[in-house]
Amino acid sequence: MTTRREFIGASAAILGASAAGASAAITPADEKLDILFLGGTGFLGPHQINYALDRGHNVTIFNRGNKSGLFGDKVEELSGDRDARVGEGLKALEGKRTWDVVIDNSGYVPRHVRDSAELLKGRCSRYIYTSTVAVYDFEKQHHVDNAGPMHPAPEPEIEEITGETYGPLKAECDRIVQAIYGESCTVVRPTYVVGPGDHTDRFTYWVERFQRGGDVVCPPDPGFAVDWIDVRDLCHWLIRLAEDDTPGAYNATAPGQVVSRNNFMWSLRLSATAQSTLHWPTRELIEELGISTPMFYNPPYSIHADSSAAQNAGLTFRSFADTVRDTHEWWMSQSDERRANPRRWPSAEDEAAVLARMAG
Repeated sequence: MTTRREFIGASAAILGASAAGASAAITPADEKLDILFLGGTGFLGPHQINYALDRGHNVTIFNRGNKSGLFGDKVEELSGDRDARVGEGLKALEGKRTWDVVIDNSGYVPRHVRDSAELLKGRCSRYIYTSTVAVYDFEKQHHVDNAGPMHPAPEPEIEEITGETYGPLKAECDRIVQAIYGESCTVVRPTYVVGPGDHTDRFTYWVERFQRGGDVVCPPDPGFAVDWIDVRDLCHWLIRLAEDDTPGAYNATAPGQVVSRNNFMWSLRLSATAQSTLHWPTRELIEELGISTPMFYNPPYSIHADSSAAQNAGLTFRSFADTVRDTHEWWMSQSDERRANPRRWPSAEDEAAVLARMAG
């Protein structure tokens, strides 16, 4: 049985582990690219675009224009909709104009992805699609590499994105891009993306919960694996894939080794100044009480997506300690109203209910 000292030792290793160059100064790329981003103003986009600009690339973004002017005059903005049936649709992308690289961050519906991929076919040298590890059918295979079994295509009329349809829809988008572009396609499948700017508040909950200290209700199954990736590591690597014209499909997960939920939680505890006691309820109790465990969904088996291929293609990781610190600093820089309304965080009453049942 693993001892507390061993847990602390393993967690300290996670906190301090980082790959060479993860925090190196940004230098200009050897060749300036014309890059078209489909999307660009959500969580991933700004990290990608600012890095691309710092590397000296020319950037165009295509989206609905809800955050027009976010990048000032550094970026060319084209307005439209991924759904060709809505408003002007993809009209702004029609014509003969070419780009070196298209980076598709906003493709969730197969029809939308097919329309844009076919429209831009022959007008870009590489099409990079941001997919997800949710494309994998983890019921068939719990630990997967980049060739793991994927969900089958949903019925064509299914376009609503829900917890149940998200994985199958993205899997079909993934296949569509690969079928249209072949070797000119790159698919990146990230796991939970964490770090500054994370609008989901999932990882941020755990960072802030350990800052408060006390009795922390952890997710169940402490021996199960947990995958994550810092948004900056993901986005900077994605731009480097574009620069290197790298083909293939890759899982984007950190820190390059299998990490248990127990080690993950101990790492968070060690990163905080407050003292905490970790409590591990059963999956059945969490489900019975309907308690949210942000960033963790709770199947009856451990799942993991191996990122060896991505590491061989240049993916590097900053330290977990840096991710925790920067996430906390970002969160504390948000408005009082924003911090008072986090998304799907369990309340103190929720935790108390779990602890009372565990004690009873």
